[in-house]
Amino acid sequence: MVVKREDVLHEHVSGNKFRKLYYNVITAQDKGYDTLLTFGGAYSNHIAATAAAGNELGIKTIGVIRGDELGENLERTLSENPTLRFAVSQGMQLHFVSRKAYREKTKPEFIANLFQLFGNFYLVPEGGTNELAVKGTEEILTPEDKEFDYICSAVGTGGTIAGLINSARPHQKVLGFPALKEQFLHQNIAKYVNSDNWELIRDYNFGGFAKIDKKLVDFINMANSLHNLPLDPVYTGKMLYGIIDLIKKDYFPKGSKILAIHTGGLQGKDGMNIRLKKKGMPLLI
Repeated sequence: MVVKREDVLHEHVSGNKFRKLYYNVITAQDKGYDTLLTFGGAYSNHIAATAAAGNELGIKTIGVIRGDELGENLERTLSENPTLRFAVSQGMQLHFVSRKAYREKTKPEFIANLFQLFGNFYLVPEGGTNELAVKGTEEILTPEDKEFDYICSAVGTGGTIAGLINSARPHQKVLGFPALKEQFLHQNIAKYVNSDNWELIRDYNFGGFAKIDKKLVDFINMANSLHNLPLDPVYTGKMLYGIIDLIKKDYFPKGSKILAIHTGGLQGKDGMNIRLKKKGMPLLI
């Protein structure tokens, strides 16, 4: 197995976030927008990456954050949340909404209200996934990757795996390891692809989005200590754990060449360590 280190593309806009934002930012600039607005949770990799990209390129950024309680004492929230603290340090304006309201974020009425509040902006979906994002993630695979039989990726909103499916060679199969339990992923991915060369492996979400246990912590720390391979606890850690478990179970035919895509997300380790410390669990190194 070989790991493709997309996480080293950029210090703060790393991995699939770099790919997803690339053509969206170019389009926003070409159309004359000076502001990006997007959505995410309190520890969102996408929020952090969008803030960093905007700061580097001189574009204003607005983050609509799930959880209105986080805005009640912003100073305290920023002191306790490294992701949101970083986003603010990069110039992002945060707008907190209730979880109920957040579920309406794709509805025209919700978006119209945001335009009333903030004026004109270029909207980037939660997780960054849209057609331009898929165009960017299609560039992850290069001609040198044709030797591999299996392409593996963690799955969040589906934009990364969609790009991999579209750019995979006919002999290659793309395996996605969802980080969440939701069943809508297959439908989300299918609308961006025209191939059936892929499969979602749903057995390694460890109980759901951002859920973790000591077994996964130990695995991530081992990968870092023995192989100098940093993994995040939400996406890449679960994917690599799943791949290795499948190898042990003889899922892959003998002699198969496997390429695992490291999609970044390492900024999430600090936030996860706060949660692990509260639970008295071992920390991620």
